[in-house]
This record gives sequence, structure tokens and C-alpha cells, in this order.
Amino acid sequence: MTLSFFTRMGKQALAGRKLAVSFHIVGESGPMTWHAKALTTSYLTAPGAGTKGEREDEAAFRYTTASWYFLDAVEMMMPRNTSAIIAFGDSITDGTASTMNGDDRWPDVLSRRLHAVYGDRIAVVNASIGGNQVAGPAEYGPSKPFPGGPAANQRIDRDVLGLSGVKTVIWLEGINDFSRNGNASLETVQAAMKETVARVRKLRPDIRIIGATVTSAFGSSSPAHGFVEQDEKRKALNTFIRSSGVFDGVIDFDAVTIDPQSGGLKAEFIPESTTGGAGDKLHPNRTGYLAMGMAIDLNLFKP
Repeated sequence: MTLSFFTRMGKQALAGRKLAVSFHIVGESGPMTWHAKALTTSYLTAPGAGTKGEREDEAAFRYTTASWYFLDAVEMMMPRNTSAIIAFGDSITDGTASTMNGDDRWPDVLSRRLHAVYGDRIAVVNASIGGNQVAGPAEYGPSKPFPGGPAANQRIDRDVLGLSGVKTVIWLEGINDFSRNGNASLETVQAAMKETVARVRKLRPDIRIIGATVTSAFGSSSPAHGFVEQDEKRKALNTFIRSSGVFDGVIDFDAVTIDPQSGGLKAEFIPESTTGGAGDKLHPNRTGYLAMGMAIDLNLFKP
């Protein structure tokens, strides 16, 4: 059915449209994998309603959720000269505090800019997990779950190396390692970054890895963030990202978002776009993500 749909509609008719994926679960689902904060509305039927995926009206789908379940990737058949950029990160790449259904995370902004220049030759894939860390947790699995998922150096195979067509990775992480929940040393995070980059280069030397400087959480209302020691580690990690030579290029998100007077996010980037609340001084809002996405040099991604 999917193949006939694509044939019938044609490439131009589908350009820019969202992909809808329908699941029908028979009986009890058991534990579900999920993307908790998808910031996109999905629609559910009542339990026992049966399969409704062929329906084009909305009457059967009475319930909504802001999460995605089960699905972890979509592979597409594309021309050989098509490439993918992986946005690899935590909640600041996931888009926390951006607009619900607005597609205004910084990877979305980058995607639109690249499509305007290169058309369908480059795709941007968001492989972020809210709460994710570079080096922690030390162990992860069904018996030892962690809300932020496995450490970056543990999930790199699944979320980067296991995907086809990847030519570039933009890596923005580190603030959660230095939170009160992570409490990692600067040296531990630097070593984990070096190890992860070395693994990618060994297995996929054709992939370029762009390091992104970590944005400020100084003064955050989050109990786990916002303290002086965290910010000092963040600054030191950013120096490492900019000057160590580990990465093939650098995107300086910190320079774009920081208020030099307060040391935190710029005031206009703080109020939350999802709920209209005051913001947490950790996650940029729609305006902040727009600034981040617009600050990226597109020359880093020439086909």
C-alpha cells in the first residue's frame, strides 16, 4: 500500500508533507519504547477499537498524545547522492520549550535552510534524547533503566552508525553530565567524547563530526542545573570543543545564545514557547532555537 501511495501521489505532491505512521496493537502491548517529548500531536483510538489505519476521517481517533511510541527509525529509498546529517544530542536538540507542532527545533531550522539551497539532497535526522549524557550512566538496560537513555558512547552504534546515508554528525551534549544528576568530571566527559569520535572514525571514516558548544544553564530554575560549578565545567568543555582538534568543525551555539552580562541565556530566549510559561533558563525557546539554527554555517555541509 505504501508503494502504490507513493507512485500515485508522485514526488512533487509529497514534498514537504509529514509522514503518518499507524500502529495497531492486538491485546496487551507490554513495555513500550517511546519518545516522551515528541512535541508533535499523535492520535489514538479507544482500547479495543480495532485497526483504523485506513480511515481518512478523524472520528475514531478521539485521544491525543505528545509522545511517539514503538517506532525508532524510518529508512527511505533515495538517490545515491543523497546524504543525511544526524543532530545528536539531548533535550536542547530534542526541542524542549519550543512550540508544540511548530517544528522549530534548531535541527528543523537547519533542515529548512539546507532544503532551500540543496533541495532533497540533504536530510537532517534528529537523534536526540532528553536528559542524555555523554559519559553516563555507566550501565543501562532493562534492569537498570535511566530516563536519559544510554550514554552517547553506548548509543552511537544504534543512532548513527546503524543508519544509512549518514555523512555528518552535529554533536551537542554535556550539560547533563555536569548536572547534580550526572556530576561527572570534565576529564571524564572529554575522554568519552574522544573515545566516541575515535570509534566513529574507525568504523565510518567518511562521516564528519561537528562539535557544538554547550549552551548556558546558569541560574536555571531546574533543581539539577544552574549552579556555578556546572557552568565552570561547561565553559571548560567548550574550550575543549573549540580548540582540541578532536572535531572536524565547530558550531558555536554558546556564542549565539549567551548573555555576557548574566552568564545565562539571553533574556529573549528564556520564556517557554510550549506553555507560555516563564522558562527554566536551561532550554532556549522558539526564538533561541531559531537563532541557533540560523547561526550554522551551511558551508560545513556542502554535498
